[in-house]
Amino acid sequence: MGLNATPSANRIHIGFFGCRNAGKSSIVNAVTGQDLAVVSNIAGTTTDPVQKTMELLPLGPVVIIDTPGFDDEGTLGEQRVLRTKRTLNRTDIAVLVVDASRGMRPIDTQLVDLFQQKLIPYVVVYNKADLLGSIPAAQDECLWASAKTGSGIHELKERIGALAPKEDPSHRLLADLIAPHDFVVLVCPIDESAPKGRMILPQQMAIRDTLDAGAMPVVCRETELAATLERLGTSPSLVVTDSQAFRVVDEVTPSSIPLTSFSILMARYKGFLHTAVAGVAAVERLRDGDTVLMAEGCTHHRQCNDIGTVKIPRWLRTHTGKDLNIQTCSGRDFPEDLSPYALVIHCGGCMITEREVQYRMRCAQDQSIPFTNYGIAIAQITGALERSVRLFPEVHAQLEKA
Repeated sequence: MGLNATPSANRIHIGFFGCRNAGKSSIVNAVTGQDLAVVSNIAGTTTDPVQKTMELLPLGPVVIIDTPGFDDEGTLGEQRVLRTKRTLNRTDIAVLVVDASRGMRPIDTQLVDLFQQKLIPYVVVYNKADLLGSIPAAQDECLWASAKTGSGIHELKERIGALAPKEDPSHRLLADLIAPHDFVVLVCPIDESAPKGRMILPQQMAIRDTLDAGAMPVVCRETELAATLERLGTSPSLVVTDSQAFRVVDEVTPSSIPLTSFSILMARYKGFLHTAVAGVAAVERLRDGDTVLMAEGCTHHRQCNDIGTVKIPRWLRTHTGKDLNIQTCSGRDFPEDLSPYALVIHCGGCMITEREVQYRMRCAQDQSIPFTNYGIAIAQITGALERSVRLFPEVHAQLEKA
């Protein structure tokens, strides 16, 4: 991902749902003004969710998701429906496409129920309105359109735009923790797992957020941290480290300087910091034979010393002294049944939407499975957790009480 590109996780995700042959793909193409989806009169042409990042006025950067028909049949059809359901977990705005010549069907009503259960704002568009003798007037949650003639498409785009979540200016990664002209030291280890020639997304976000706050980011590796602090000539207002370097950074950084990690900031940014801090206590209760799920939101090439599959499992076993079973999942393959696990340790979630991270958190909560993330687990193992959450009074009080 380039430094100038809006990451997928920070874009509004717009999902198009409905029965086979309702014209979902045609509506997608009409709304975007591009041939993003394959169109055919044969029912079931779209066999998997297809997504495309793009700019869509008046919304700006978005992800458009075209899904298979929710009435798909057979063994493969059931799998496609399951994937469509999972798509809802990362959908910010849902568009239900109904065949106007057939009207609302039970499957369409089922989809509306799912939108409401998951608190997803939605609009119902009756496609193929050109086949009707007369076109009904638009209502609160539905309107009539024709992908073929273009009728009603502008109104649909306006309706989608009106459903977009309003940006919360207080929702920041770290800008609310610092003041103009503050120095902020960002510790970014460069090892075999670091992406060649670039920085990972949380590091990019931290640099930009620091600049937006009028403060001054100073970036260094953990091996140069001591020299950086000495040569600054003044104490920084905040040190943020990659979690893998927590132990050495905690030792080098004077106790008077606030310290946290990119992963902990991401947990707060994605809205699950309280849950993650509460869940990490389960590390101390692990027993021989317990299974821990290491979950990542993205898929990437595994390095020989990968953080999720090698480092944290090794540190967990050393810290607890227990014979633990470690399982992993990545990308969209987060299991819905978490009963086999004593603990779920998730990545920072920088590459998936806030809605999807919180869905995964709620899956764990509903099944009474402790849920935490990489940075908080590492802070617990290294003994830096209490210090790393002092910046957040409510969370710190929660930890002290526990």
